[in-house]
Amino acid sequence: MDPHRHERISESLREELEEIICYELSDPRIGQVAITTVHVSPDYKRAHVMLSLRGTEAEQAETQKAIEHAKGFLRHELAERLQLFHTPELRFDADMPASLAAKAPKLLRRIRRGRPKA
Repeated sequence: MDPHRHERISESLREELEEIICYELSDPRIGQVAITTVHVSPDYKRAHVMLSLRGTEAEQAETQKAIEHAKGFLRHELAERLQLFHTPELRFDADMPASLAAKAPKLLRRIRRGRPKA
């Protein structure tokens, strides 16, 4: 058995999900989102998808709800594109908590400037 199969499937799932969510879903609730990582279970039946969400906490919550609502469509599209024997069940989680993600740009600017918090 190929030792890198697990990595290839995870990366293929990440690429396809990002393309489908960012360019093909027409739900207006979906804001700026990126797929950071996909962790596939050893039996390939479940996939834990980590999302990087942008915007306010309310926008992030709406985006996550919309993606959860589109789970069936996403799984169907993955089945057609990747032609796996078993398409994994998808679980979506935010990469960072919404409160921290909203503060992240400000924190990164402060780090670049080298200024500690007053």
